[in-house]
Amino acid sequence: MAFKMTFRWYGEDDKTTLDAIRQIPCMTGIVSAVYDTPVGEVWSEESIGRIKKLAEAKGLAFEVVESVPVHEEIKLGGPDAERLIDNYKENVRRLGKAGVKCICYNFMPVFDWLRSDLSKQLADGSNALAYDRDTVLSLDPLKSELSLPGWDESYTKDGLKELLGRYAGVDEEKLWANFATFLKEVVPVAEECGVRMAIHPDDPPWGIFGLPRIITGAASFERMFSIVDSPANGVTFCTGSLGVDPANDLPAMIRKCGDRIAFAHLRNVKITGDRCFEESGHISDRGSLDMYEIVSALYDAKFDGYVRPDHGRMIWGETGRAGYGLYDRALGAMYLDGIIEAVGKARGEYVKTV
Repeated sequence: MAFKMTFRWYGEDDKTTLDAIRQIPCMTGIVSAVYDTPVGEVWSEESIGRIKKLAEAKGLAFEVVESVPVHEEIKLGGPDAERLIDNYKENVRRLGKAGVKCICYNFMPVFDWLRSDLSKQLADGSNALAYDRDTVLSLDPLKSELSLPGWDESYTKDGLKELLGRYAGVDEEKLWANFATFLKEVVPVAEECGVRMAIHPDDPPWGIFGLPRIITGAASFERMFSIVDSPANGVTFCTGSLGVDPANDLPAMIRKCGDRIAFAHLRNVKITGDRCFEESGHISDRGSLDMYEIVSALYDAKFDGYVRPDHGRMIWGETGRAGYGLYDRALGAMYLDGIIEAVGKARGEYVKTV
């Protein structure tokens, strides 16, 4: 078993450089994607190869992609879904050929991770992502009151209106049916290519703007595994996404998922009310999650995969992509690596990965 520490990198325009990432002592590789190709189309081997070349030149592996986006037509079961699934399968093949071992993806309709505040001021002077239920409920997505981080800004207002109208006929069961079609087509290809598909839970794990959310907790994972029973049909276990719902017992879920966890996003959140939360520093006593118990559960589950610190605060005057500054995520990586070493050595199971 092993915990391979990785770091999200948004490409050559990312303010967080590969030179900075390589200086984090516990780092083994980057998590990235091809950003120059429209959603649903096939990634060029040259674009994939360039990421790999740039990473390896800095002594970093490129074995995790986050993400290969699932086109809305696939989620809707639309007339172009078959072609788009074929494109997705080709991307899996090309990534496997390039040495990618894990693909993180999600099946969230229209909106990716969503917050009501991208820079909430915290008591220590830092700022962080936050979610307030009443604020979100008061929003009309067609009027674009906020620039939401998970929003596909390529949508025009008319295009978004049309898309939301089409989703009016898609409830949870219909979305599950379309997800099952996707899994049955893609997972066998991933298995053949030595790639683990790792679904990211919905963030937050409840419905928004009348849209269904289906990957929200333990029962969701069990249902997904039953559709295609394959080691390649795996999970990105995001503690922040799942942890904002107090009903989710994260250590118990980890032990139950076992070797289906291919990738772990380890971060803390502070629950501040009913469906209200803010993102905190990674350390346990700053939030509502016990990170030591979470890492212990990963050891119990014989975890063998990739981890990364997830959304960080903006600290020390840093500015940049919301949730993805360098400093707090680097602190998080070192804190998490310390827990991983401490738990592992106490059990005689620690494997050094760098």
